[in-house]
Amino acid sequence: MSGSNVVSSTRGFRVQRREAKDCTIVECFGRLTSDNVPALKEAMREACQKKNRVVLDLKEVPMMDSAGLGAVVTLYVSARTRGCTLEVENASKQILELFSMTNVLSLFESTGRCGRLM
Repeated sequence: MSGSNVVSSTRGFRVQRREAKDCTIVECFGRLTSDNVPALKEAMREACQKKNRVVLDLKEVPMMDSAGLGAVVTLYVSARTRGCTLEVENASKQILELFSMTNVLSLFESTGRCGRLM
């Protein structure tokens, strides 16, 4: 993987973007809440301009509120509109339950990454 790039930091939340050979990895650190959604959207917009495949790594996100959930869905739709695929990996149990209850999990099952969500 090539260099990393810290995209933004807002109230303890940080987004870091890394370029890999076949994708851009967007890593989030901290709680994904309404205050932090703009930082994530900006990082994802830039990532979709660079590669056709973007991986959203939520390993360091302990919780997500409804605004964070809405942002992930919006980003998924936006990525598809731009001809880009969005994959999610390393989601916490809380986030997986939120995705499951709201049928968002099914959006990411087709990427083959579902097993990596846990």
